[in-house]
Amino acid sequence: MASPTIKLEPVKELVIKEVLFFDSVEELARFANIAAGGRPTGIYWADGVAFLYYPLPLTTRLTVSELIEKGRLYWAMVCFSLMPNYERVVETKEKIMVPVMDVSSCSMFKALAEKLKEVAAAYQAEEKLGEAEARPPPYQPPE
Repeated sequence: MASPTIKLEPVKELVIKEVLFFDSVEELARFANIAAGGRPTGIYWADGVAFLYYPLPLTTRLTVSELIEKGRLYWAMVCFSLMPNYERVVETKEKIMVPVMDVSSCSMFKALAEKLKEVAAAYQAEEKLGEAEARPPPYQPPE
């Protein structure tokens, strides 16, 4: 009996409808715990980014067609935080312990991490700009 041919067909495009950035991985861990209703949960890590994702279900003809015919995958939301160094567990001050899975070997997750780093940089730049605008101008003595 002949062996079957195995074909790897990576996703060509990932479409994310909403992104939620957390300032710390501890905040992301709290969110993961709440979103899971207190049940055991985990978060993913790739190349300096910790994240959760919520895919759109492949239950409609449209989402299945998009994936099979066009290689396009849809996620409803990605929640993330920067986490430069991988750690197996994140523990919050409330003693919530959330396992972290290193998924860096997946090319899609590596590409996602790079895109999310860009998003984080944009959020952080916007935040700094907002802080600068909120501060009063330095004192200028009258002439």
